[in-house]
Amino acid sequence: MQHTVLIVDDDKKIVNLLEAYFQLENFITSASYDGQEALLWIREKHPDIVILDLMLPQISGLEICRQIRMESNVPIIMLTARDEEADKLIGLEIGADDYVTKPFSPREVVTRAKVILRRSKNVSNADELIRVGNISIDIAKHIVSKGKFTIELTPTEFKILELLAANPNQVFTRLQIVEQVQGYAFDGYERTIDAHIKNLRRKLKDSQQESTYIQTVYGIGYKLASDYNV
Repeated sequence: MQHTVLIVDDDKKIVNLLEAYFQLENFITSASYDGQEALLWIREKHPDIVILDLMLPQISGLEICRQIRMESNVPIIMLTARDEEADKLIGLEIGADDYVTKPFSPREVVTRAKVILRRSKNVSNADELIRVGNISIDIAKHIVSKGKFTIELTPTEFKILELLAANPNQVFTRLQIVEQVQGYAFDGYERTIDAHIKNLRRKLKDSQQESTYIQTVYGIGYKLASDYNV
């Protein structure tokens, strides 16, 4: 199965390099050099994954990411030339699945894209339906619902929730979560997982203080409790 990737960057050399590497892996590639054009392309063509530069003319990559997440759960990998951790965390908190800091290896970008696509499509070996309090996780259909309402999760958020829900009361370190979900570890992974957990709690209307669904085990990591205050 061929996947489609949209590469959004105003640096044509970077776009051409990434397109070449993605095409070697049998991807169908498209390119956009500004945010407005990218949004139109995403709405019309629905790519399987988006590689999105943080620094774009007209509209920033962060704003593009925010607008995409209002309409779609398409996986997003952010490209950033900035070293500030805050920029990366903002991108994750508004819905990016992963980030790569420039200068980067194009082969690594393609590998990360393939991992995200694989985990967003694969059906888990776990039970097809996991129930957590009043939350239902349909593994086969990749749908999470709370009562009568569907909760929109990114592929990364879904896999983290699936991992925790399939192993109630088991504590996972941040490194274990990132290796299970991402398939690789990288610098800053601890804060990356914290950002995704924060998103999950917000979307589940969970709070660390109430300790309803996702609990922090201080100094270790996270777990999903078997008893819920719902």
